[in-house]
Amino acid sequence: MYGDPATIRKILTELGDTWAVVGLSSNQHRAAYGVADVLQRYGKRIVPVHPKAETVHGEHGYATLADIPFPVDVVDVFVNSGLAGQVADEAAAIGAKALWFQLGVIDDEAYERSRAAGLDMVMDRCPAIEIPRLG
Repeated sequence: MYGDPATIRKILTELGDTWAVVGLSSNQHRAAYGVADVLQRYGKRIVPVHPKAETVHGEHGYATLADIPFPVDVVDVFVNSGLAGQVADEAAAIGAKALWFQLGVIDDEAYERSRAAGLDMVMDRCPAIEIPRLG
């Protein structure tokens, strides 16, 4: 359910290339930093979303999803599970097409709300692992 192969493929190949990465900062020791680098190498435009609103990997950061002044295709979530539901609701509010909860980020209620709102969603998976599997 959380990692349906067809949904993973759709998000990675069909839904667009602008990925807001929630929790991405300039801390090179955090998983979000490395995953954002992989997304860029595969042609995705990353948008850092973090309270510090730092520039990361050459891309201007924003404090919140609502602050991003252009459309976002996918919201990639690197916050703990207790905060993920709020991010899911914000992703729906900005009109994102898909939501991706990283490894260990699990919120069943947010999953159901997001799917009901029409977003494609993957939970407890990592796009940096899934992209190379596409071949």
